[in-house]
Amino acid sequence: MASALMAARAQFAITIGFHIVLAAFTLGLANFLMVLEALWLRSGRQIYLDIYRYWLKVFALNVAVGTASGLILEYQFGLNWSRLAVQAGDVLGPLMFYEVLAAFFLEAGFLGIMLFGLKKVGPRLHFFATCAVAAGSLISAFWILSANSWMQTPAGFSLDAHGRFIAEDWWAIIFNPSFPYRLAHMTLAALLGSATLVAGISAWQLLKASHNPRARLQFSLALWVITVLTPLQLVVGDLHGQHSLDVQPQKVAAIEGSWTRPPPGAGEPLRLLAWPDQSERRNHWEVAIPRIGSLYLRHDLSSTITALDEFPPEDIPPVAPVFFAFRLMVGLGLLMLGQGLISLILRRRQRLYSAHWWLRASVLMAPAGFVAMLSGWIVTEVGRQPFTVYGLMRTADSLSAVSRAQVLGSTWLILLFYGLIFGLGLWVLLRLLREPPQADEPGPQPTLADETGHS
Repeated sequence: MASALMAARAQFAITIGFHIVLAAFTLGLANFLMVLEALWLRSGRQIYLDIYRYWLKVFALNVAVGTASGLILEYQFGLNWSRLAVQAGDVLGPLMFYEVLAAFFLEAGFLGIMLFGLKKVGPRLHFFATCAVAAGSLISAFWILSANSWMQTPAGFSLDAHGRFIAEDWWAIIFNPSFPYRLAHMTLAALLGSATLVAGISAWQLLKASHNPRARLQFSLALWVITVLTPLQLVVGDLHGQHSLDVQPQKVAAIEGSWTRPPPGAGEPLRLLAWPDQSERRNHWEVAIPRIGSLYLRHDLSSTITALDEFPPEDIPPVAPVFFAFRLMVGLGLLMLGQGLISLILRRRQRLYSAHWWLRASVLMAPAGFVAMLSGWIVTEVGRQPFTVYGLMRTADSLSAVSRAQVLGSTWLILLFYGLIFGLGLWVLLRLLREPPQADEPGPQPTLADETGHS
């Protein structure tokens, strides 16, 4: 069972890792397209429509590949985690159903109008379709994060004689205690991940065509998103951490690598580097700054947190992955904060598009937002272990009656499918992005006057 459990957890990590990036990029690009079309309608400047049509092709490709990865994610969930579905299906089933409604009826329904309807329905109605797709992506994230947050902080339920979760209060289920923090944190992560990727691609294009006005404009817009949202994300992350300290103290102790509580009044150190050893229940090669951990954990210099040795050993999550993933997430977040601040300085000096070192650095930062987001999900999901429904249902009790060989066999099939789909998708994506947007992007090129029939 133990080996089958680890194989199933690894398969889930693979499938969710692929899908979450595509889903987040869908959310970020949908809202980027909405802003571009709004700017075009307001200003009448063709440059906004050119960039819109350019990224619309990328958006359509991302939705297609994301749909394929989503189907695989559902497949592995039904294959490996049927006991969780049986025990918690009364709560999770309706939440997932509403997510499907949002994703397929709103996003897929209006995507056709976005792709093919600009000349047919007119700019205003076409903008409505773009807004509907952007809203659909946010609504989809709402329901997915509500379901995930309920598993982290379950509320509004009762347990029947067979241990099944029975929904009692849907308001409490949907708006469970951790949901507002997770919704805000994940939405900002998706927008920032999309912004760093757009900025990196634009910088790469500017290195080849430094005077392309469309590449300059999309680079500038992406950097404004990074500049504005990164400080906000740091604030939301701090609030999220404060809440996690109250409801999931084991997770925070693993994040901090805190095996034993310091003496009263000594404060919690900030462990910059360490190698957590779960078997010996201590850290090797620890580099720490005294008291600074208390500053961001408790907002003072003397308080401490509940340490890992105060919990039963069987309730402690894998410490090393959580510890390192959190530091990677925060480190990349600080780099994005620096990217935003440097962009302000270069704007003022009028070197935003001409400093080659800056453009190369932005290219290197292209995946930073999504890598930080994946690191955050490792913290969230691995830090919840050994539970699927926190404190109430263990991951080992959620596993289907499958063998290690069955899980490994399906994992190789999934990897083969991913290699084909993602390889083809990446090849098409690179072909789309090898040149910056041009004035003659393919497709109908209406003017705002088309809406009234006069040109």
